[in-house]
Amino acid sequence: MLSIAGIVVSLALLMWFAYRGVSVLLLAPLAALLAVLATPDVPLLASYTQVFMKAAGGFVALFFPLFLLGALFGKLMEDSGAARVIALRFVGWLGARRAVLAVVLACAVLTYGGVSLFVVAFAVYPVALELFRRAGVPKRLIPASIALGAFTFTMTALPGTPAIQNAIPMPYFGTTPFAAPGLGIIAALLMLGCGMWWLNRRVTRARAAGEGFGADADSPSAAGSPEAPALERRIRPHAQGEGYDVAELGPGDAAAAPLPGIAAALAPIVGVVLLNWLFSTQWLPRLDSAYLALPLYGATNLSTVLGTWSIIAALALANLAMLVGLRKCLAAPKATLDAGASAAVLPIFNTASQVGYGAVIASLAGFVLIRDAVLGIAPGNPLISLAVAVNILAGVTGSASGGMSIALQTLGSTYLEMGRAAGIDAALLHRVTTIATGGLDTLPHNGAVITLLAICKLTHRQSYFDIFVVAVAFPLVALAAVVALGSVFGAF
Repeated sequence: MLSIAGIVVSLALLMWFAYRGVSVLLLAPLAALLAVLATPDVPLLASYTQVFMKAAGGFVALFFPLFLLGALFGKLMEDSGAARVIALRFVGWLGARRAVLAVVLACAVLTYGGVSLFVVAFAVYPVALELFRRAGVPKRLIPASIALGAFTFTMTALPGTPAIQNAIPMPYFGTTPFAAPGLGIIAALLMLGCGMWWLNRRVTRARAAGEGFGADADSPSAAGSPEAPALERRIRPHAQGEGYDVAELGPGDAAAAPLPGIAAALAPIVGVVLLNWLFSTQWLPRLDSAYLALPLYGATNLSTVLGTWSIIAALALANLAMLVGLRKCLAAPKATLDAGASAAVLPIFNTASQVGYGAVIASLAGFVLIRDAVLGIAPGNPLISLAVAVNILAGVTGSASGGMSIALQTLGSTYLEMGRAAGIDAALLHRVTTIATGGLDTLPHNGAVITLLAICKLTHRQSYFDIFVVAVAFPLVALAAVVALGSVFGAF
């Protein structure tokens, strides 16, 4: 019982201080060592060097290429102007009458292509701000609109997404990014449909109550705002007032290089998804991979590394294509590559630190009782206990990738065996795991939520309720639907 109390206290402190912005790099090892101190006869230093660091280092070794290439892809999309062009074009296509949908779809396309949700938030917010102001939609709904497009279905549900949440389960279950595509699409449609219904309902109620955009000193069109001229050139109303055209950026804008066309901006995103599919289903499976059985290569097989290899190859080729095809749109390619590489370091070490924390917790006697209790949930259907375990850990850590990594590090092999015993396809385990990460992870202490609200200059009190509905409640509904459908029909 003392060990369980230590685990609970360490989890509570981890969540409490993470909410207050303390680095996970410091928090995770300290919280893990606190749990060790509460467990009798467990060596402190050995738990840190032989358990924590071994697990953290293993995660870095396994996933660093994905974090690095993904960060480079996002930075190239940002610095080339491709992310901004896509956001603006959706605004131009859909217009003010569908302001919320324009923002959601722009975010969805960018994140499905592999652009970091933080980059998406920074790129889309100025456009959403101007569009919502013109349409008279309350500013307080901007964070929820961005969250729906960036934090939900493109991150966890849609098959083929290069998001790290879709990549982490692959080596544990021997799957590809396209695991259970039918169920993933159903979950995505549920999240998008329910989320849009909610946001449109909120807009209608606000208009009925006479609520407009609201006073905002930071609005680009506010008197004296230095951003006004630039955004006025970016979004120009049609003569009929039906929508917006994307205007050319003037020489006085911040952009030092020309912007790509919409086709060139979308090409890398389409390329990543297409190449990912080709590598995972057509090209790599045809290779002679017998050498993987040698101890030098980890005594493994192609199914274990297929998903990771396909994403690495797809992102590498897409990055190379952007460097060549969008060269004129990159003002300083070397600086972009340096910034992209640097941007990969903190996220992977944050997640690795959480993985190390999970490994230490899993080594303690109290965890055995907690594990048995979780595994005892619906013993005839491991999908339910898997969904619960991943969701709870994602909620406690405030991180989708961190919670998933802890769950799979400690229970991945157990769930795989339980799935095999119950006749459950590994692809279904993969898709349930990824969708489960996108529920309770978006609680108020989530780093992405805090960053998004800071970008929008809004508070939790003003905007978090709508974020909760579209990024927590509806993804949980979608997860329940996938578990129910998968239990009856299997993976499809």
